Amino acid sequence: MLPAWSVPSITRRTWKVWHRNLVVFFRTWHVNFFPPLIEAFLYLVAIGMGIGSYVKEIDGIPYVNFIAPAILAISVMNSAFFECTYGSYVRMYYQKSFDAMIATPLSIEDVIAGELLWGATRSVLYVTIMLPVLIAFGVISLPLSLLAIPLAFLGGLMFAGIAMCFTAITPGIDTLNYPSFLIITPMALFSGTFFPLTLLPELLQYIALAFLPLTHLVALMRMITLPALTGSLVLHLSWIILVTIIFCIVAINLMRRRLIV
Repeated sequence: MLPAWSVPSITRRTWKVWHRNLVVFFRTWHVNFFPPLIEAFLYLVAIGMGIGSYVKEIDGIPYVNFIAPAILAISVMNSAFFECTYGSYVRMYYQKSFDAMIATPLSIEDVIAGELLWGATRSVLYVTIMLPVLIAFGVISLPLSLLAIPLAFLGGLMFAGIAMCFTAITPGIDTLNYPSFLIITPMALFSGTFFPLTLLPELLQYIALAFLPLTHLVALMRMITLPALTGSLVLHLSWIILVTIIFCIVAINLMRRRLIV
């Protein structure tokens, strides 16, 4: 049995899996396109303008502008994570899509890599849909904010890899609730999203920077949408790239172990 950190063998057939999921997505476009539109609108109105009427500015930035990049980052996390946990689990066990694809020349590695790429693509689609709403509200700056689209792919791939690791080890679909409520929800609250990271105790700040992927994604989104580029951009980007590579490799190997019987 290959170790979890061994580099998997992936072929260009991976794109067949990605394309299959893309086709399914657009066949139900009217269901898939509406949620990110309304999500961005609700966040901006309920939190940005509601709470923003009490919290006028943070570090000289209007509160609604402060949370706008966090809305994008949370969307990247949620869309990729839930697609590669619940979505992938359903395709694996209930729809038997994985079995059908592996019966073709596609390898297990190709199938899982395609799932990871699709999770990242879903993040890109959601951010692309949400950007016009944020632009219409005038809370992000153009044209630099358009870099949120390629950043969404990288961030989505990172969370897709993390999600697939949980999918590989979960005994059942119900237990996927644990990482959702115990990891994803707290991360959405304590990663510098709705208030500055500096308001947390110093120890928690270090924990957030060391172990919470969303912290780095929010920081990057904020830099390009405000815009407020600093030298820490390279550090945040390097952290995300390293973690993405590690989790995607581990995810593919763990899923291979699960699917080989």
